[in-house]
Amino acid sequence: MLRSQFALFVLVGGTAAVVNFGSRILFSMWTSYSLAILLAYLLGMATAFCLNRLFVFRETTIALHHQMAWFVVVNLFAALQTLAISLLLVRWLLPMVGWSWQPELCAHAVGVIVPVLTSYIGHKKFSFR
Repeated sequence: MLRSQFALFVLVGGTAAVVNFGSRILFSMWTSYSLAILLAYLLGMATAFCLNRLFVFRETTIALHHQMAWFVVVNLFAALQTLAISLLLVRWLLPMVGWSWQPELCAHAVGVIVPVLTSYIGHKKFSFR
């Protein structure tokens, strides 16, 4: 299963998420929390781009600068999806069903998972076509 392009995409995304999370902790030792989050996000995104280009979408026909631009656009769309799903869950759906255990954590986890498929399609069709 790890040989499939989608499985590799998920593995690369998980690796980039670990880089993002871990580097935020390190950056917080030297800078503010907000700046640490921003720097970590950028490092995670750069990691995802490089790993996707090397291991997932090797056969691309577009120039590097176009790949990078589309990568940012697809990730901005994914960030909006994550925010929308997380807020929808935490403000409406979870309270409606009486969910009280770590609602922000659970809503964010679902919000992060939802754009995996749309991000894969976006990167396959635009970033690395």
